[in-house]
Amino acid sequence: MIRNARVLKEEWVPEELHYREGQLQNLSAHLNPVARDLVSSTVMITGPSGTGKTTIAKYIVRQLEQEVLGIRWGYVNAISETSMSSIVYSLLRDAGRANDLRAKGTPRGVLFDRLRDLDDHFIAIVDEIDVLDDEKTIQALWEIPNVTLVLICVDEDDFFADLDSTVASRIRGAAKVSLERYHHEELVDILWSRIDTGLASGVVDEETVEYIADVAAGDARHAITLLRRAIREAVEKGDERLTVQHVVPVREDAREEIHERHVDTLGTHQRHLYEIIKDAGEIDASTLHARYEDRVQDPRVRSTRRKYLQSLEHYNLIESSGLGRGTKYSFRPP
Repeated sequence: MIRNARVLKEEWVPEELHYREGQLQNLSAHLNPVARDLVSSTVMITGPSGTGKTTIAKYIVRQLEQEVLGIRWGYVNAISETSMSSIVYSLLRDAGRANDLRAKGTPRGVLFDRLRDLDDHFIAIVDEIDVLDDEKTIQALWEIPNVTLVLICVDEDDFFADLDSTVASRIRGAAKVSLERYHHEELVDILWSRIDTGLASGVVDEETVEYIADVAAGDARHAITLLRRAIREAVEKGDERLTVQHVVPVREDAREEIHERHVDTLGTHQRHLYEIIKDAGEIDASTLHARYEDRVQDPRVRSTRRKYLQSLEHYNLIESSGLGRGTKYSFRPP
């Protein structure tokens, strides 16, 4: 049944991205000055989970790397690497310039000097920027002449709401690339593209693909995960065709996989907040913050915690109700 299992993984970047042509052209136009050895503007990519923000960023940068000499790039997810030093170290590692450095303990100045001394132009893709511990990270990277920033977040307004005015003034004029959830027909085509590349001919019928797209409701991450789980179900049963009957029993498994994948990416402090809410089931804001401060030796300030909680909501790990001191947080099961 399976010809190429790689295409069934969420992180696989296809050779063509369907239904994102306009956004790809927009992103490419803003990054093209790099090809002429000119300074490129900062780009911000926004949109809900599962709309392909990270995919289009990596797609364009990889194309640029293939077409132009003297370009390096790196990717870091700020949910996992929240501090300034860990962000820069991760970018240097992707650039192949961190082999002799330690992830912890290397002075921040050394990290930035190493990035600044690159002979090549460097494109830094920073995902989940709304949960950065130190907002000055973006400003510090922005000030390096040979670095171009591609910033990714779910909601631009949420990001700017609590942002330091100095940092905000640096990046408020960034070029914007906005993504929306896929329409049903678009998601169907995306699934067929993966099926045609990764599976033997004729093993999936139209009804099954339509059903998967319907369940995923515009979320490509969900659709691809559900497809992969259903294929695993069919293979384990020894069936030669994939049908709706293989999809139905794994719907909850797919949701749980996505949920756990999000949990696995959480940094230390986000995870503490998440686990406190999960253990409580429902908890008011004051109690949540009190338990967090009792649990953590170096608690983050409340404004940073609010950003963490917003990110947990964006990825459907928790829910909130009420405002201000009356806010309550609830665990959201897959």
